[in-house]
Amino acid sequence: MKKYSVRETLPDSNLLNHLLFHRGVKTAEEIELFLNPDYEKQVHDPFLLKDMDKAVERILKAIKSGEKTVIYSDYDTDGIPGGVILHDFFKKAGFTNFTNYIPHRHDEGFGLNSDAIKQFIADGVKLLITIDCGIADTAHVKEAMDAGVDVIITDHHLPSSDPAEIPLAFAIVNPKQADCLYPEKMLCGSGVVFKLIQGILKKDRLGIKEGQEKWLLDMVGIATLSDMVPLTGENRVLAYYGLTVLRKSPRLGIMRLLRELGVDQRYLTEDDIGFTIGPRINAASRMGVPMDAFNLLATTDPAEADHFAKHLNKINDERKGTVAAIVKEVNKTIKERWDADAEKMPRVIVLGNPEWKPSLAGLVANTLAEKYNRPVFIWGRDGDGVIKGSCRSEGETNLVELMRLSDAGFIQYGGHAFSGGFSISNEGIHALPEKLNAGYQKLQREKRAGTIVGDAVFIDRDMLLDSVSWDTYRVIEKLAPFGIANPKPLFMFKNVVPSSVRQFGKEKNHLEIVFEDLYGMNSLQRPVKAIGFFMTAADWEESLGGPIVAGKTVTLIAHFEKSIFRGKTELRLRIVDVIL
Repeated sequence: MKKYSVRETLPDSNLLNHLLFHRGVKTAEEIELFLNPDYEKQVHDPFLLKDMDKAVERILKAIKSGEKTVIYSDYDTDGIPGGVILHDFFKKAGFTNFTNYIPHRHDEGFGLNSDAIKQFIADGVKLLITIDCGIADTAHVKEAMDAGVDVIITDHHLPSSDPAEIPLAFAIVNPKQADCLYPEKMLCGSGVVFKLIQGILKKDRLGIKEGQEKWLLDMVGIATLSDMVPLTGENRVLAYYGLTVLRKSPRLGIMRLLRELGVDQRYLTEDDIGFTIGPRINAASRMGVPMDAFNLLATTDPAEADHFAKHLNKINDERKGTVAAIVKEVNKTIKERWDADAEKMPRVIVLGNPEWKPSLAGLVANTLAEKYNRPVFIWGRDGDGVIKGSCRSEGETNLVELMRLSDAGFIQYGGHAFSGGFSISNEGIHALPEKLNAGYQKLQREKRAGTIVGDAVFIDRDMLLDSVSWDTYRVIEKLAPFGIANPKPLFMFKNVVPSSVRQFGKEKNHLEIVFEDLYGMNSLQRPVKAIGFFMTAADWEESLGGPIVAGKTVTLIAHFEKSIFRGKTELRLRIVDVIL
């Protein structure tokens, strides 16, 4: 069961100041810039990035002399939008001798690969620009450079601490380089390539009108909001303006996709990126060809936009079905092995099947980490017979540190604090559960030593149900967009009594709890609705001593949520947990 801790309420602090204070926003200047992000003030000089000058000069040379160029981007919701950004920029600059290349997730894997490099060399490519990958591809970069292909790496993943493992590229633009002075270290891959474009335009406008590049922020916004980077500092500005541009973006693919899904583009939020656009971009590589997502975002043809919007929606539905089947299988295994008992379960769940697609492992792990409140590692086997997997944190455990401490013999591992990936030998997979759980114990010792924060989930404030109003929502909304390092405010509603509890949806797999003042306990002027998608009233039976039922007092933990469906706007709560 999760542990909750309610943040201390400051004397004479209104809700807005309370929320800001506990997000580290305290001074008048910090508050002003947080609530009203300023593009001119808060977006840093691109030439503070190491090698930016070299990268800019080399790209300008390629544009002006018409050299054959390849844009090589990763296949996810960071790399694909990044590829679109540079594609659109080159088109606006009148440069056409380039191609976009996105590796096939199952057949080629992450990063550069030798077969692709050989093909580029044979095709006479002179410049290769990576997006959201490349920093670990020492051998492949050398292969290209030795053959006369200049490689510019734009990436945001952590470089090796061993100088011998840093690729000898023509230029590396990555804020995480040890000797890079750029102030915002946590840009996503698309953010880095946008800085590259800013650098090029600062040197030469190439006939592009002042400010036109800001239309590319729609793609930066999708990537920043999807890629688990902290939404503070420059990232907050890029996400904020990215959403602003997305709400009016003329991209046909975005417009057609949102129409297909019944989402009003004018009111797009970070949740729409996370739950509608992002999964469909990712579905292209998880279930098929990543260029389908690129084509959706880059096309200027209405028929193509319609085709790819429908196609990505279809394969995303297929993806959901496949993931649901794997989750069901894993839940069954957990019940058989440990009777789904938190006391019996290991602190780190590690499960896999050679028949599972590694590309779906992260989605499965995410669902299970939320359900069982512990780190989850899920693995499958790719087309080359290599065991690969993904891991997700319960929100407290640093997965990169966990893998580092586990001594599990990974072939490769990496990622972010709460989201990662790994590959391991056929022999190593058998000891992986034991090794990771031993690593978890080491991590706990570091926590106790004070080097890592504790396990409690913080509640922003206790609140009464009669505070669920549009006035309160408008205060909360000022802090959007929400994400890593700026979480959506979480509230605790103590001792509340449901007036009705029901399942809804075609498969009756969503939960609705309504609170009214039927029992003289809620002090409500109007009903308050709380929604939990993919939840049932029985989900808390063990902790509550029975299902949630009308008339039974509970404590609700929830976010505020504005829902717009079929033109109807509704204020409601989104259920996170129910406790006694």
